[in-house]
Amino acid sequence: MRFGWTVTAATRHSAEVLALLALFAGWLAGVPAWAGILSDVRVSGNAITLDVDGRAAEAGAFVLGGVRPSSGLADREHGGAHVVVDLARPAITTEGHFDGRSITFALRTVDDATFARAAAEGRLRFLPPFSYLAPPVRHGYSVSMAVPPPARAAPLPPVTGDPSRPLVVIDAGHGGHDPGALSPDGELREKDLTLKVARAIRDELLASGKVRVAMTRDDDRFLILQERYGIARRLGAKLFISVHCDSAGNPDATGATVYTLSEVASDKEAARLAARENKADVLAGVDLADASPDISSILIDLAQRETMNSSAGFAGLLEREARPLIATKAPFHRMASLIVLKAPDMPSVLFETGYISNQRDADFLNSREGRERIAEGVRRAVEIHFATRMASR
Repeated sequence: MRFGWTVTAATRHSAEVLALLALFAGWLAGVPAWAGILSDVRVSGNAITLDVDGRAAEAGAFVLGGVRPSSGLADREHGGAHVVVDLARPAITTEGHFDGRSITFALRTVDDATFARAAAEGRLRFLPPFSYLAPPVRHGYSVSMAVPPPARAAPLPPVTGDPSRPLVVIDAGHGGHDPGALSPDGELREKDLTLKVARAIRDELLASGKVRVAMTRDDDRFLILQERYGIARRLGAKLFISVHCDSAGNPDATGATVYTLSEVASDKEAARLAARENKADVLAGVDLADASPDISSILIDLAQRETMNSSAGFAGLLEREARPLIATKAPFHRMASLIVLKAPDMPSVLFETGYISNQRDADFLNSREGRERIAEGVRRAVEIHFATRMASR
């Protein structure tokens, strides 16, 4: 089943600039056959509300650019339906509410680059309140089991360096049963190379005497992504660097890149954090347990914006200082929704030090000279980053 709805022709751009249009699409999945009619569409300010005459199991939204509405969009899920809204300016979905019978999306106009990132990140998914789901089947028996105690937090690693200096936490990606990617000859594993590079960065930073350093892992152990930045936050780190090796199907792909959290991912994470029941540890030094949802959301958003700006600033320094020393890939600074970057109050980057899928890059990362050149670039960027921050105060 499919529905289409657009604004009036007078407000639409010409076909020549359709690539700049923002297409907003929502789908209602799991809609029973007797509940598949779109009963109303309402537009109020920057919000669009869609009503159906029955109950739907779930709903979501995604954005597309450069697609003619008349060309059609294929159903993404069996039994679902699309509602397509053709907008005159690029926009992203900042929040959504779904109660099983209607879905409301708030839109915010953005520039073309932000819109392109939102289009690449895919679907936002919303579930209705439990009262709209099918009631549980009741049986004449019950099963009980003990709830295990909460898992203990991962032990904190040692911190080395002058206690008066800011702390940098280096995270060697992968480890344990997660080997990461392999080199073309199968001899090198990403988890081993990231640990070697992370150690080289640690040693270079400590030799400078300008910072303290800790590593999330200094051996072959597995850590879940939340533990990695969680360790850094518990230690009070002022900068978090996650070290990885990129991989691609094209064996000629080469060069280092750095990732920071995208604006769209930040919006989603801010909403999730603001809704947490226990907010005592969301922002370092700020207890939001008694704050209203609106106040929590504002404070988290402000903290994240500052963190994202600081992360982007460090990424720019890393590009400038590392480029004379190692091969880099354009664009060097990229943005993505990576879990390991989602600490709201700690500048964080994910440093792809080269392509392990490229044998020359892999050999460079496995060489002492290569790791020392990478570490020197990081050390230069770190020193300038903290010197600039100190001067700004």
